[in-house]
Amino acid sequence: MPFTLHLRSCLPSARRCVILQKKLSSRNTSSTAGGLRPASVVVLPSSLAAAFERFCQANNGPLPLLGRSQPEKWLLPARGAAPDSRMGCPQFLKYEFGACTGSLASLEGHSEQLRDMVAFLLDCSFSLEGALEKVGLPRRDPAGHGHTGAYKTTVPCATHAGFCCPLVVTARPVPEVELGRLVRASCSLGGARGQPVHIGDPELLGIKELSRPDYGDAVVCQPGDVPVFWPSQLTSLEAVSSCKAPLAFASTPGSTVMTDLKDTKAPDSLLSPERTPEVHRISQDPLHYSVASASAVRKVRELEAMISLDPGNRGIGHLLCKDELLRASLSLSHARSVLITTGFPTHFNHEPPEETDGPPGAIALAAFLQALEKEVSMTVDQRAVNLHRKLVEDAVEQGVLKAEIPILTYQGGSVEAAQAFLCKDGNPKSPRFDHLVAIERAGRAADGGYYNARKVNIQHLVDPIDDLFLAAKKIPGISSTGVGDGGNELGMGKVKAAVKRHIRNGDVIACDVEADCAVVAGVSNWGGYALACALYVLNSCEVHGRYLRKAVGPSRAPGDQSWTRALPSVTKEEKMLRILVRHKVRSGVSGVVGMEVDGLPFHGTHAEMIQKLVDVTTLRG
Repeated sequence: MPFTLHLRSCLPSARRCVILQKKLSSRNTSSTAGGLRPASVVVLPSSLAAAFERFCQANNGPLPLLGRSQPEKWLLPARGAAPDSRMGCPQFLKYEFGACTGSLASLEGHSEQLRDMVAFLLDCSFSLEGALEKVGLPRRDPAGHGHTGAYKTTVPCATHAGFCCPLVVTARPVPEVELGRLVRASCSLGGARGQPVHIGDPELLGIKELSRPDYGDAVVCQPGDVPVFWPSQLTSLEAVSSCKAPLAFASTPGSTVMTDLKDTKAPDSLLSPERTPEVHRISQDPLHYSVASASAVRKVRELEAMISLDPGNRGIGHLLCKDELLRASLSLSHARSVLITTGFPTHFNHEPPEETDGPPGAIALAAFLQALEKEVSMTVDQRAVNLHRKLVEDAVEQGVLKAEIPILTYQGGSVEAAQAFLCKDGNPKSPRFDHLVAIERAGRAADGGYYNARKVNIQHLVDPIDDLFLAAKKIPGISSTGVGDGGNELGMGKVKAAVKRHIRNGDVIACDVEADCAVVAGVSNWGGYALACALYVLNSCEVHGRYLRKAVGPSRAPGDQSWTRALPSVTKEEKMLRILVRHKVRSGVSGVVGMEVDGLPFHGTHAEMIQKLVDVTTLRG
């Protein structure tokens, strides 16, 4: 005997009727039962209905709301009606004050209570099996009888009123070589609901063991597999438990109802570049991939090509590696706390010995990281602390930087000292920083010296900040980026073979310490500007934004005004260079105290590059 409900769609004044049906398989059933659409059900007291609806709207990844009933609109089957042999009744879990107290084959015994309750339908029409089939990947349970494992995470859903629970995800092991194809196929079939929320190490979601799911059957990874996670409607069970209603019901895992409610945002099988996802690995330990749209990736690659211009004819074209800017910016986008270092004391006979390349790029990156609400610190040589504090203070006063950033120093001494600096209480499982960035920072050569472009060893002016980058290689969860324009900068050890072969004096000056990402630019400041611009592009990308927030919580509007104001600009960078000049900082090539960087005038060279970067960054599409 089927129950029917009169449902009010999420859209005003729309009403539908659904037939509740037991569905033990998780297959896509949208084309069965006369074209009805599968959904899971949550039934709550009417006093909680408005709060739960807003909770679903705030967390529409795991809780895609199709519609809701109105109180006292439950229609029970007429007495004596013949049972419908084609359909059984769904199974429900019963909750009392947050505790699951049993399962039911029917809600008939609660007809009186249901008169003051509201039913919500959550869309279950997306079929991951359909995506697997589309790319030719077999199911791991060929008989189709298993219920895929789902896991509670430590990712909190956006709270509302009494609803406060963790995100629940479902997992599939996917061969690494098929990641891109599967993610594109799942987005093509399911739109935003088909987009995964995490690819890589389960522990990054707080999942300790894939062999111990909270729901369903365990996921088993084979050699070469990468676990991929999608938001699960089983999050609703955690939500129901969290609200501690005196009485509530929810569909059991694997059970659905069939409804003719239509999805007003049906996915388009032909994805636009703005919605076509690309998958890129950003970390090996822990294994972590990120996702961004094809159009965002194209823009970041355009930024990388722009800064590869070689105005000093140093031969930096030989050092370029594709997508280093993309990987660096994706990693920074996921970071919570970033440590930036800069300072190349090439003018060793002057005070201060620093050059005008480095600090502006570092400050520009810090400004945008602040706009993204990330923690930002800077570490510099002990002898240059006062200079950099003044630079930061002046940058805040001039509106180049929103707020002051901590200036730290590292004197070195041992591997333990580096680990103690990078990690809370020296514990490598609790890193203080997620990402280290060096922008035009003197880098240690193979013989332990620090050389300027003319082969002069300036080691006496440089603290061993390189040790932090070396230590970070052995601490899971800390990534690093080096930005340079000559091969003797910290992090450029990644391209040291090319530096020794193609850069003048490269056999002596080449930095031996490598970063995970080596961003090569014609002027290192340009690399800092490009990182800030790339972060703007990525965080304005709907696909990347949804992946970052794990499909829970509100999204920020593309081109958020605070982000736009935080971008580098000709006006701000001119102010920053004037601050450096006021503190007697010299141009790197010429040694001039004036409006130039690396012997190139600000107006006509650097200003033009800044404007081009910003124009590409903010161009829609």
